[in-house]
Amino acid sequence: MTAPDAKADLHFYLQSARDALLWKLEGLPEYDVRRPLTPTGTNLLGLVKHAAGVELGYLGDTFGRPSGEALPWLEDGAEPNADMWATADESRTHVVEFYRRAWAHADATIDALALDTIGKVPWWPGDRDEVTLHHAVVRVIADTHRHAGHADIVRELVDGAVGMNKGNDGLAQGDPAWWEGYRSRLERTAREADRAG
Repeated sequence: MTAPDAKADLHFYLQSARDALLWKLEGLPEYDVRRPLTPTGTNLLGLVKHAAGVELGYLGDTFGRPSGEALPWLEDGAEPNADMWATADESRTHVVEFYRRAWAHADATIDALALDTIGKVPWWPGDRDEVTLHHAVVRVIADTHRHAGHADIVRELVDGAVGMNKGNDGLAQGDPAWWEGYRSRLERTAREADRAG
């Protein structure tokens, strides 16, 4: 048995979240990757754009490794939430390529530094802005998986597609009639519990 490779483990889970997030864009028209499907405006392409910025910040700037990528949503006077949606002139291709460049930059940081390397998160308070690379990678993994979960729900609302990737939906087997019956049963149970409570 060989010793575990912590960096390889971290990278595996980070990449699986990245891939899941991008997979949610596949096969959808431009409108569906951009349209807000929650009261707070959550949309698929915006989640990808946000995830790219998170990687560049935590796995770049934090360790003195700026990417050189423009992040206009961090500039003074930037519109709130500007990283959570793509403007009409930011094509899907542009956002996806931006995310892939962020991956490459983050991966280079992970490869170049020891996991116990200390960095300073520029946007955190100065008295508690130090993190190890290990902490930063775990934070980015958690954030990316969280947003992949958001994307899974948003994609299901768009066209019913679910899962981590093609061929891995993680759901019980059932045809549309079974799922409708299941959902109806959950609705009845919720109403019964509400009346009893």
